[in-house]
Amino acid sequence: MTIKINSVLSVLKDSNLTKEAKKNKIIPIIDPLFDFTLMSRLSLGAKWKELDKGQKDRFTELFTKKLKESYTDKLYLYTDQKVDILGVDQPKNNRIVLKTQLIGKDDKYDIGYKFYETKDSSWLIYDVDLLGVSIIQTYRQQFAGFLKDKSFDDLLTNLSTTK
Repeated sequence: MTIKINSVLSVLKDSNLTKEAKKNKIIPIIDPLFDFTLMSRLSLGAKWKELDKGQKDRFTELFTKKLKESYTDKLYLYTDQKVDILGVDQPKNNRIVLKTQLIGKDDKYDIGYKFYETKDSSWLIYDVDLLGVSIIQTYRQQFAGFLKDKSFDDLLTNLSTTK
């Protein structure tokens, strides 16, 4: 993981690259670490079971795009901070939380990457805690609130038209 973090930081520090070029270099580095399908399912909660395969696939596509854009947008705020790996917690046998800290000039931000062990014994991220707040829980609450008044198709439209 340290190698991946350092690779991303190296791209971010490269002042010769445009934002788009940085994004195009960073996404392939981080993509294999995330289980976007599981993140999509968790963000919808019980609603996921009501969807057909086409709806699940479309939602996963749009939600993955949103997550990647959100993540890379946050990376652009990087201004020579340092990332420290603080350690690993193992709440369950097949779950770990990689605890990191982004250290800036004036502030420190705790970031926890939640991993699960796949059937082939690799580890994938299924959630990220920023300052103690789960991004998946945050999206789940937003989507549940949205779906109280609107349809799932409205949610897909909203995801496809908002950044």
